[in-house]
Amino acid sequence: MKQLSSILILCLVLLVSCGTKHNQEGLDAYFEGGLSNYNRQLTNVIVADIFTPPVASRIYAYSNVAAYEGIRFADASKESLVSKLNDLDKLSEPEAGKKYYYPLVSAVAFMNVGKALVFDLDKVEAIKSSMLTEVKDIGIDEAVYQNSVSFGEKLATEILSWAAKDGYLRRTALPRYSVSDDAGRWRPTPPDYMEAIEPHWNTIRPFVLESAGQFDPGLPTAFNVEKDSKFYEEAVEVYETVNKLDDKQLEVAKFWDCNPNISHTKGHVMYFQQQISPGGHWMHIAAQVLEEEKADGVTAAETMSLLGVTIADAFISCWDQKYKSSLTRPETYINNYIDQDWEPILQTPAFPEHTSGHSVASSAAAAALTELFGENYAFVDATEVPYGLPPRSFQSFWQAAEEAAISRLYGGIHYRPAIELGVAQGKAVGGFVIKRLKSD
Repeated sequence: MKQLSSILILCLVLLVSCGTKHNQEGLDAYFEGGLSNYNRQLTNVIVADIFTPPVASRIYAYSNVAAYEGIRFADASKESLVSKLNDLDKLSEPEAGKKYYYPLVSAVAFMNVGKALVFDLDKVEAIKSSMLTEVKDIGIDEAVYQNSVSFGEKLATEILSWAAKDGYLRRTALPRYSVSDDAGRWRPTPPDYMEAIEPHWNTIRPFVLESAGQFDPGLPTAFNVEKDSKFYEEAVEVYETVNKLDDKQLEVAKFWDCNPNISHTKGHVMYFQQQISPGGHWMHIAAQVLEEEKADGVTAAETMSLLGVTIADAFISCWDQKYKSSLTRPETYINNYIDQDWEPILQTPAFPEHTSGHSVASSAAAAALTELFGENYAFVDATEVPYGLPPRSFQSFWQAAEEAAISRLYGGIHYRPAIELGVAQGKAVGGFVIKRLKSD
């Protein structure tokens, strides 16, 4: 009996040890392309929660910084973003003598930060719980698992503490945008006449920029209602472009619409259609490229963090000028002085005209991605397929950014100076951010 008991105990020990065997190969396969997938799942939550483009960019930035700081220890050549990002002075590091699986650290940090910044906390928690269950099913050493989850949670807490001091909450106590009688100033537009979105976004702490106004592109053409004025000429260009739009231009306008919340009215019923944000569109482009390149986890996290930060600073820069100039939209001007029945192709977003957010964000993103992947990187953009639009092919990131910018003229929602100056603004922001952050 004593010998039988010893055999049973030995069998139990073997069963337990087999159940906790560390399956490195299986784990590596599971986390291949993981960050691209997690960003897509985060996008689904962002879209459903109807976050504005600036707010969405903030969510992507903080979440992906956390992901990078969680995985960078897997590559000794990669530096922390501490001291490179404004006011990020210190983050925890792995404890000596403990073993970690850094892709898991990264995933936990990403999801904990993302969960704290969205409305649908339960959705992100479900994604995280599913991931943790699958990791355990694959097989991971229990100590490594506990160390990694704990470290990821700690990094997330530190990133969120840093985020809490960026002015995001404080901005809600500031005065609302005041609509004036000045005909040249922005006012709410059809069909919803929504109040101005994020009039104080320039009070948010930039991630890398020294100030929101560091790369101010300059003011728009002076408002004028005279038919021989430059401003009237710019409005007529928008009017005539929309009226003469061909099928290819229409495709471009719709592909880059990226309005997070479009309203539709049928009779007395209004319903809303949610879409990806402009920043989210570029994050998805990067995710596609990383998958095509079969990039390792550290490279993927570095790319997504740099791009997220670049786009977030681009929106801070753009919104600074938007509410400085507070210029009226083409729809308002054309209806008042050219054709009262005219409508743009795209629904006019609820914020001032100058500069174009798409132009600034897309050019900043193109500057970052070109630095990371090269000048003539051809790719197919399938970001809009889930929203019912076919993929589009581009020979470079700059070509895509230029198309995104001009799409706003085709859509009838921006004058040309907002587009051209916005492109220059985005290039300046992107170049500055990537130079500060990119590891050699």
